[in-house]
Amino acid sequence: MMSTHNLTTWSFDAAQVHKASSVAEVVALVTKARRRNVALYPFSTGLNWGYGSRSPTAAGCELLDLRGMNRILNADVLGPAHPVAVIEPGVTQGQLHDFLAAHHPKLGFNVTGSGRDTSIIGNALERGSGYGGPRTEDIFGLEIVTGTGEVIHTGFRRLGDDSPLAHCHPYGLGPMLDGLCSQSSFGVVTSACLKLTNRRPVEAAVSVSMLEQVELGALIDAVSQLKREGLLIGVMHLANKARTALTLQCGVETYLRDIRRVEPAQLAAETQKAIDCVASRAWSGLGTVHGNRAQVQGAMVEIRQRLKGLARVTMVDQFKLDTAFAICDSLANMAPMRARAAALAAIRPLHAMALGHPSDVAVDGLLARYGPPGLKASELDESNCGLIYVNPALPMDGRFIAATVAAMQGVAAAHGHELYVTVNLETSTSNVGVMNILFDRSQPAEVDRARRCADALLRCVHERGLEVYRARADMMGVVTGRNPEHWRWVSELKRVFDPDNIISPGRYCPLPADQL
Repeated sequence: MMSTHNLTTWSFDAAQVHKASSVAEVVALVTKARRRNVALYPFSTGLNWGYGSRSPTAAGCELLDLRGMNRILNADVLGPAHPVAVIEPGVTQGQLHDFLAAHHPKLGFNVTGSGRDTSIIGNALERGSGYGGPRTEDIFGLEIVTGTGEVIHTGFRRLGDDSPLAHCHPYGLGPMLDGLCSQSSFGVVTSACLKLTNRRPVEAAVSVSMLEQVELGALIDAVSQLKREGLLIGVMHLANKARTALTLQCGVETYLRDIRRVEPAQLAAETQKAIDCVASRAWSGLGTVHGNRAQVQGAMVEIRQRLKGLARVTMVDQFKLDTAFAICDSLANMAPMRARAAALAAIRPLHAMALGHPSDVAVDGLLARYGPPGLKASELDESNCGLIYVNPALPMDGRFIAATVAAMQGVAAAHGHELYVTVNLETSTSNVGVMNILFDRSQPAEVDRARRCADALLRCVHERGLEVYRARADMMGVVTGRNPEHWRWVSELKRVFDPDNIISPGRYCPLPADQL
């Protein structure tokens, strides 16, 4: 048996692992699995942290490892005039970023706050959220191996990859099949077209810090209106103090310990002072504005005016950030300047992520906290870190969101947990909450308490008439047990594409009665 232990602590081990490096190999493995009546659980890179990683959603599965399918299939023709990359599931956001930086520096793509080694396609199919918006909107023209071993191309890729329409027209003709592969188990996606972005002359991050007397709902409503009017282009991430401090801590400590050689006895106190420089408010946010200089200046005037009395607004570009850090670092022999330099050192990679440069900074913070030392970011599942997400989809209603956050924080506190919260203002009509608890999974008592807390948080979400926007592997039975008529139709579609339930049984689809 192959262990699939992961940060959530829930897992089904796998009997075997199959590796594929081509579409033909995927077809052969699916066909063989169908003959043997054995289910396959495909994964892109397996780094679906906090949701189950590569753990199957049902017992008895064999893993299908797609990391060997890591090619940018049209690398020789993409460019600013053809800003679409045709990528396989093993292509990571670090890999694509490095390729573009080396060959097409004027191109970028929608980056998430997760690690460099995470799969772009895997995250997009799970409806992950990048700094530019929902990633599911970034992909089209999918290549899919169904549970019968047949290969389907969606959109105009059905005309063949040599067609001038194949990699540019996202809709095709007739019903769109792309969405059937988003959060589903109908087949194995072996490649997809990814929309790239042309970098603008001015790209800057917008930082907001909520004023102490302001209600969270009022700030959310104001930022939502900016989003609706197109003044904020990407996603605004509003984080509570616990989330912000956690995100900054590793970078601050690294600077103070490794660069400034602060003594261990003083490190905790100096770290806290540095974090307080930039994370003293209950809520703070990070978003982006870009365009030509006049567009950015005009947008910032409007943003500051709209948020006056609600938040402190700062526009930070790379030049300003580098200059401020250089000044503070040069004066770091003085404690206040050292604290500011440490805070800026931690902020720099976060700012870069918002502008499209992936980083392991968030993962490094978890590794530093839970160890053991020496692990790479891609090895987070081997650490003692316990991480469980309960992420509700949210309406565009500030008061309701604030009440939901408060209710979930109350549930977490009742179980002895801090709730780490980010409200992502994703689109002009909807938000999502990225909410998690952390614990030491080497301690059985902590694991038990965390599991009970996670179950209670999900009940809280459901009691408020909401649902999660992205489900953990262990959560599938609960969420597919609600709204049975909807899931009956999903099951009917599953039988069309995968009549023998070979692909990821139980994933975003109810298990048949004989497999429960």
